[in-house]
Amino acid sequence: MSQASFVAVDWGTTSFRLWVMDEDVGILATTTGPYGMSRLKPDEYDRVLENALKELGFAGDLPVIISGMAGAAQGWCEAPYLSAPTQLDDLGAKAVRVEGSTHEAHILPGVKQLSPANVMRGEETQIAGLLSHQPDYCGTVCLPGTHTKWVRINDRAIVAFESCLTGEQFAFFSETSVLSHSMIDGGWDADAFEAAVQLAIQDPLSVPRRLFAIRAEMLVAQQSSAQARATLSGLLIGQELMSVPQYWQGQNVTLIGATTLCDLYSKALALAGAAASILDVTTMTLAGLTAAHRQGSHADA
Repeated sequence: MSQASFVAVDWGTTSFRLWVMDEDVGILATTTGPYGMSRLKPDEYDRVLENALKELGFAGDLPVIISGMAGAAQGWCEAPYLSAPTQLDDLGAKAVRVEGSTHEAHILPGVKQLSPANVMRGEETQIAGLLSHQPDYCGTVCLPGTHTKWVRINDRAIVAFESCLTGEQFAFFSETSVLSHSMIDGGWDADAFEAAVQLAIQDPLSVPRRLFAIRAEMLVAQQSSAQARATLSGLLIGQELMSVPQYWQGQNVTLIGATTLCDLYSKALALAGAAASILDVTTMTLAGLTAAHRQGSHADA
């Protein structure tokens, strides 16, 4: 059996994902849990990490490389932001050692942009994973999620980026706002999604008034819950595309994120006249953490 070499951790706001890796970057064991930053106090991270490794049968002193919100000011140990434009080859070397931790744990920094102000934590590691697979990549990386990131990459560096609250908007409108009453039954209508994306692309200024029309369509025109949900998503994603055209028009675009969400963004981009490739988010996260671990090891040597 292969011997464990290091531990890779993606520690988000709501979730915790851990992989035990061997020297050939094979996965020996993995676990996940709802132990994100929003549920932990700074003195609880070490216990969560230690318990996870013990449950997997790895109690030895393995080095740990961590990305994500564990490095936030409210997290385990603050890892200061690197300033864009920034070379992602510096990521591992700038990792912060967690003092007093049971394991030799290092947390990767996020990236900040001063003008216009913006920040990311975790996405930079996924982009580093992309660059480990495609060292000469030049173009745009879109990372759909609660706060979707549009990132321009050139010469192995994050040059500039934008964040859009589209995922958070969808959650609010579909779960909390008056529109939620039109989506109780769930479902999905692909035709309604495409029609809404096209509407938003053709007339993005119409989106605010079209949002309430989703509720009205349910009351007076027998719109289904599936149509309502898909229309909401299409309007928001289409509007987002039209707010960042400089990131996808005439650009090489790569999507990294949950498969279902990336598929929606890919379809929306196609309707806008742009093509995009999709990469697996777990693969990119692990590749980025592995690259950072090696960079940090070389920096310590």
